[in-house]
Amino acid sequence: MTEHLDGAVIPTGFDVPVEPLRRAAHYTGEPGSIAEARAFAAHFVDQLRTEWCATVDERALGDVLLVVSELVTNADRHSNGPYILELEGTETSVTVCVYDSSDALPLRFPKDPQRIGRHGLEIVHALAAQVTAERIPVGKRVHAVVALARQ
Repeated sequence: MTEHLDGAVIPTGFDVPVEPLRRAAHYTGEPGSIAEARAFAAHFVDQLRTEWCATVDERALGDVLLVVSELVTNADRHSNGPYILELEGTETSVTVCVYDSSDALPLRFPKDPQRIGRHGLEIVHALAAQVTAERIPVGKRVHAVVALARQ
């Protein structure tokens, strides 16, 4: 659609949806992979700030990095092969997906302050607005949505 203004042609109708920012990285599980995944996520959130003008405070950044750490650590420990970290973001949330080769779905243990370890999924559920895990043909996918603003 176009409009004419004093002889100038002005295109209109640019109300098309904008795709979310998406990035993915592949990790082999070599030492340092978890730190690399955290750095990748921090860079992603920085891109979200600049490209989407998203308001991301230090708490939201910390939540995203902790969710990435927990999910990537689980993939690193419990799969027999490489894993993929996929991030998708908008001005309101970051979705963290981790794919790995194990088809065993993660277990969320009941809260127990006496238990040493195995609190990862409990932490992810506390920080994310939504958490799902599903089997896929090559293993599993764990998906967590982290809101950038508390409601």
